Parts: sequence; structure tokens; C-alpha cells
Amino acid sequence: MAETVRIPVSGGEMAAYVARPAASRAPAIVVLQEIFGVNAVMRDITDGLAAQGFLAICPDLFWRIEPGVDITDRTEAEWKKAFALMNAFDASQGVKDIAATLDHIRADPGCNGKAGAVGFCLGGQLAWLTAARTDADAAVSYYGVGIEGLIGESRTLRKPVMLHIAEADGFVPPAAQAAIREGLADQPLATIHTYPGRDHAFARLGGEHYHAADAALAGQRTLDFLRLNLGAA
Repeated sequence: MAETVRIPVSGGEMAAYVARPAASRAPAIVVLQEIFGVNAVMRDITDGLAAQGFLAICPDLFWRIEPGVDITDRTEAEWKKAFALMNAFDASQGVKDIAATLDHIRADPGCNGKAGAVGFCLGGQLAWLTAARTDADAAVSYYGVGIEGLIGESRTLRKPVMLHIAEADGFVPPAAQAAIREGLADQPLATIHTYPGRDHAFARLGGEHYHAADAALAGQRTLDFLRLNLGAA
């Protein structure tokens, strides 16, 4: 069952897409969007997590710039708009909106009190910041961009985080990947999985770099990690 809710946040209200599992109470997952907004890909991921037993919610994190962004990766115009939105986006404010989403979904009668986050691309960076700056019980980052410049945030990690890194990611070059691995080598709360030959967004179904086998592998690792840290779903 899917619905749209509105979350009170600093400066107004933020819409969010919610998908509910069959169980009456379940752990919650905040789905953190790519640069294309809360589009069909993000809604499908949210629905998929609900089908796996999680109470899933995908907030409209671009709402302060343009509410209701829903575009694809199919045209040059959409890519230009997506990059413009990303460049205008305030990540620190976004993390505060994510924290409000965590509070909102934990208060939902359908939540068992545990809540984590899963993010992709821009959302992958936000998942890392969510792990470091909020009380999320666990977080998963898929091909997060810019994490190499945010490694110092690892000092505030209190809960586990998993990073999926595409070794051929055009947005996260080898030097950046090395900085992430080296910077987190002594951080026991961080788990890193790398995917040889895979490019950015290898888990985006229908995307140019989609790779079914590695998307499935990353997906299973994510589910196992979330079930371990949030309780069985």
C-alpha cells in the first residue's frame, strides 16, 4: 500500500512517498533519492523495500528548490536540470530534513522503533552524512559521490554503515575510492563492498550502466545488513 504524506520540517512541509509492508509493525527505511527527484525509480525501490517487509519512505529532498521533481536520465535536458538541482542543493539542510523524516517515520504506528536509510548517487552521499549526523540505526550508501571529502565525518559514527562502490565509477575516480578505503580502514562500523568493472548507478534498473548480477548482489548485501541491524523484516 502506497501513500503520500507531509512531514513538518524547518521552513514548511516536505512531501514523502510511503510504501507499507504487509506486517502491522516493521523497521523503517528512509530512501534517499538520486539527482532526478522522487521519480519512478525511487518509488519502485521504496515499493520493493516494502515488499521485503520494511516500512519505506522516500522524502522529496529537493522541495526547498522545486517541490515534486520527477524526471529521468533519458534526455540531455533532464540531465542538465538534474545537475542544476544537485548544485543548488544544500546537503547540510538536506540531512536535517532526513533527520525529520526519521523522527516522522519512527512515530508512525507501523514502525517498530528502528529506522535506517538507503541512498543512491547524491543520496549515497546523504546516506553517509545520515550515518554520521543523525540517530539512524543503520545506513547504506550506493555509489555515493563526494564521500572522499567527508571522511572526517567518520569520527561521529555511532551506528553501522555500508558503502557500495563501483570501481569504474566516472563520478568517483580511483583516487577518491582509495581515499575512502584508506580513510575508513580503521573504522569498524564501516563496511565497504567494491564492484570491479561496474560504473556509476549499476543498480539503477533500466539505466545505461545497469548490471543485473551485481545489482542483485548489492541488493542482497543491503537486505542482510538492514535485517541484521534493524531487526528481521
